[in-house]
Amino acid sequence: MTLLLTRGDLEAVLEPEACIDALRDGFRHAEGVPVAGQRVRTDLPFPGTATALIPGLLPGIAAYTVKVNAKFPAARPALRGVICLHSGADGELLALLDSATVTAWRTGLAAALGTHLLAGRGDVVGVIGAGAQAELMVRGLAALRPRSALVVQDTSVDRAAGFAARHGGRVVSCAAEVAVAADIVLSATWSREPLLHLRDTRPGQHFTSLGVDEPGKAELAADLLDAALLVVDDRELAARVGVLRAADATLGEVAGSEHPGRTTDTDRTVYAPVGMPWQDLALAWTAYGRAELGGIGRRVDLLA
Repeated sequence: MTLLLTRGDLEAVLEPEACIDALRDGFRHAEGVPVAGQRVRTDLPFPGTATALIPGLLPGIAAYTVKVNAKFPAARPALRGVICLHSGADGELLALLDSATVTAWRTGLAAALGTHLLAGRGDVVGVIGAGAQAELMVRGLAALRPRSALVVQDTSVDRAAGFAARHGGRVVSCAAEVAVAADIVLSATWSREPLLHLRDTRPGQHFTSLGVDEPGKAELAADLLDAALLVVDDRELAARVGVLRAADATLGEVAGSEHPGRTTDTDRTVYAPVGMPWQDLALAWTAYGRAELGGIGRRVDLLA
């Protein structure tokens, strides 16, 4: 029997602190898996792309994930798909999970963790792109460190206003205004042109950019990346999707104290993750265990 977990089911069983703990543990131990994760992406003869991440593996978890996503930027939601959670013992399909929800949670919360590990002491947070992943970044960061003010910018004024109202912030008109106001800048957009250049920033700021997960997307200009400590989640995958220069470290190295991360109050730091298959497993396994305990979800026999 396979457990079906919808968006509502997942939101009923997931909470930021437990997910962040699972992700932190994953960053520390994922390199112990002997099979490299793969990210396969293709263009489509439609206004979108298809992406698959396989296999999601972590030491100590006797299961793996396969994720298939459709990305259609003009749609709402822009990402749709499923995550298959399989038993490592016999391949049984343990669960089918809504991919949009798991992806938003694992991407946003992993980004919040990376932000926390790299950012300085400043406590004004800025958001560029007020979508689902930004929601989870802000929620996750709030579980990790205190925040004072919040500034928000989005191509949709209504979406920015709603985000600001939910999180006690204010709306500004452009990305450069976010950088002027904020110590920590979180961006999650579809932009293919840099939103911020070095001239828009100041020493000591931190930037987390989620818009580097496909070739051609670029939220931060090359001169800003060159001036910053650049941290990614995986060097090979980051280079493959087009992060503009070689990374200085991975977040796993920072989380495991193999790299110091920020060393002075004037360092500029950038976290530019592309998303790893093991992150899908970390949250899918967490959700599956909690759903089993709470009797959440619906069981179906796909072989009947």
